[in-house]
Amino acid sequence: MKTAGIILIIAGIAMLVFRGFSFQTEKKVIDAGPIEINKKENKWVGWPTWAGGIAIVAGAAFILGSRKKN
Repeated sequence: MKTAGIILIIAGIAMLVFRGFSFQTEKKVIDAGPIEINKKENKWVGWPTWAGGIAIVAGAAFILGSRKKN
């Protein structure tokens, strides 16, 4: 449980620092014999700021919970 808590805290901090990420996809629009037209699209994946805070709190709870059992 302690390692899961540490991972959640690190992920939560990363979520607060990096608000999301973007990636590029390529979509085939027309493919007519030797003629091919492709379209590149940028997509953004983001998460709310409070999700990082919840991950940090959950990680701290895991770490504190594992200390009480020992």
